[in-house]
Amino acid sequence: MDVGVLYSGGKDSTLAALVLDPFYEVTLVSATFGITDAADHAREAAAAVGFPIETVELDEDVAREAAAQMVEDGFPRNGIQQVHDHVLEVVAAESFSAVADGTRRDDRVPTVSRAQAQSLEDRHGVDYVAPLSGFGRGAVDDLVDAQLVVEEGPSEEIPKGDYEAELRELIREEFEDGAVEDVFPDHDQTRVVGLRDQ
Repeated sequence: MDVGVLYSGGKDSTLAALVLDPFYEVTLVSATFGITDAADHAREAAAAVGFPIETVELDEDVAREAAAQMVEDGFPRNGIQQVHDHVLEVVAAESFSAVADGTRRDDRVPTVSRAQAQSLEDRHGVDYVAPLSGFGRGAVDDLVDAQLVVEEGPSEEIPKGDYEAELRELIREEFEDGAVEDVFPDHDQTRVVGLRDQ
């Protein structure tokens, strides 16, 4: 069985791939709107942990709608969810027998409901798996500390392969000065740079 794991190069999606690796043929999937070089950062992280990676192109109109939603809301949650839903649809339409992400039990966004997962499976003939959905943040952090070498820092400074970086750039280009800071609260993100046993 093969699985396409939505991949940002961060700790959650990398840990999800490691959890699935004994049971599936894992391919990491970087999803990009082509707005920044985010896909390059995802490829670097994938090489550092030894998984193959593919890149899928996303509909730029989805990015524009999500960015506008974020600016209107004044927070990123709904826009990030909108993009995550789109990415799941795109990857589920690929040739994988399963699609997975790194969503955790206590994530506020993105999330995938049981009904959404079933709909995705029924419409695309794939399995949706969320290997970290039973893990809270503390457990994930413990597993990451044991398995991965990670860089952590402010979101705008860590070179990651996620769609937040692309959405930030789109908002910076299309909206007034300060819009990015108004939408995104200060928070840290991670980038995986290797495995602990290497």
